[in-house]
Amino acid sequence: MSEERLVEIETKIAFQEQTIKDLNDVLYEQQQEIERLGFICDTLAKRVKELSEFAMGIDAPANEKPPHY
Repeated sequence: MSEERLVEIETKIAFQEQTIKDLNDVLYEQQQEIERLGFICDTLAKRVKELSEFAMGIDAPANEKPPHY
């Protein structure tokens, strides 16, 4: 194998290693963001449920028909 060919292969490998590292860093950041957004989503879902239950207790008693009936 020629010296030129060997240098070319080593250069390509170095670029591939850097690309893999960069992609890994981005993937890690995305996973952190997904976990953060999941936590926010869970928190908001709980809050919506609490507010819904609270509103149901105030606005419309469970067995009472609306006034237009």
